[in-house]
Amino acid sequence: MLTKLKEFDFTLLITPLILSGFGVVMIYSASMVLAIVEGYESNHYLLRQLQWFAIGLFGFLFATFFPYKKYQKLIKLIVLGVILLLLAVRFFGYSAGNAKSWINIGPINLQPSEFAKLGIIMYLASVYSKKQAYINNFNRGVLPPLILTGFILALIVAQPDIGTAAIIFLIACTVIFSSGIRFKHLFILVAIGLLLLTIAVPNMVTDERISRFTGAYAPFESPHLDGYQLIQSYVAIGVGGVTGEGLGQGVQKLGYLFGPHTDFIMAVIAEELGFLGVIIVIGALAIIVLRGIFISRKCKDSFGALLALGISSMVGIQTFINLGSASGILPITGVTLPFVSYGGSSLLILLVSMGVLNNIAMNVKKQEREPVPAMKQDIPNNPFIKGGTRWSS
Repeated sequence: MLTKLKEFDFTLLITPLILSGFGVVMIYSASMVLAIVEGYESNHYLLRQLQWFAIGLFGFLFATFFPYKKYQKLIKLIVLGVILLLLAVRFFGYSAGNAKSWINIGPINLQPSEFAKLGIIMYLASVYSKKQAYINNFNRGVLPPLILTGFILALIVAQPDIGTAAIIFLIACTVIFSSGIRFKHLFILVAIGLLLLTIAVPNMVTDERISRFTGAYAPFESPHLDGYQLIQSYVAIGVGGVTGEGLGQGVQKLGYLFGPHTDFIMAVIAEELGFLGVIIVIGALAIIVLRGIFISRKCKDSFGALLALGISSMVGIQTFINLGSASGILPITGVTLPFVSYGGSSLLILLVSMGVLNNIAMNVKKQEREPVPAMKQDIPNNPFIKGGTRWSS
């Protein structure tokens, strides 16, 4: 038992749990009045998030002790499960926030696109780790996995859930780039992506999506319509100053700011805890991302390295998109702040992902303590692994 404790990565154990606990507190502060207005008890969203936190904690512990290499043997079942869940949304899901992204399984509401994030990371990490011997062969080594990835992205875009699709697309790009493909193949993929985007954009343009861009980049031209939400976020951030108005003392959550407990929870944090509170939250998220990259660099197994990098990029990309929406850098997408925003499926997958990352970290520590011969799947071209030749290819 003592040996197991020594192998624990306490940074990845403590930081996500503290962030999740902090999120529960902020969700209660942000949603008390909203819950009453909607006809619930004031602690409605608090209790639901606590339930998911308990489930997520179990998933975190299970994933921490479940050997990550076994996911490779289960990858077909994982991908099939993701696809079936996304198809179930298509035929049996229900709409909320102008997107048909949820399904009911008994008393539980699930958002399958959240499960797709981790599923895609595992799938791409598994496939590209097995293709290292011929990763420079575009048709054989690079292209085939992208067909399935594109199909899953299409199912998510059709909901439509553009924010989650963008996150998965960027995660996929990160994993693919880090797998060691040649730059000319990378340029080919970018060209294909731009071509598909050019074809898809005319069919995706709606008045609502246009309003998100005008609301983000010209909010004061329509302060009572498209720009209203972002202006209220600006007010919350401005009022909070350095130290904030005090926990629970925010005003913007009282009907001025839409979704104060979900994708705009950082505005509530800024108002109540100030700049210091915002910096602490961003710093904690940055620690998780940087720790994941460090573990990826140290891992001698290509599957583990790509898996760790994919998980850390998921947290980093999602954080950037959420903060970009709340600050006007990006259009509003409805993406939650990792670990902190209200959302059961999101919290569950994030905590399970942290468990997987912790298991990889434990394996790395074990390898360092008991050196073993380099594995056959070492990534010779991975820029995140010491000694990689990525830049000379």
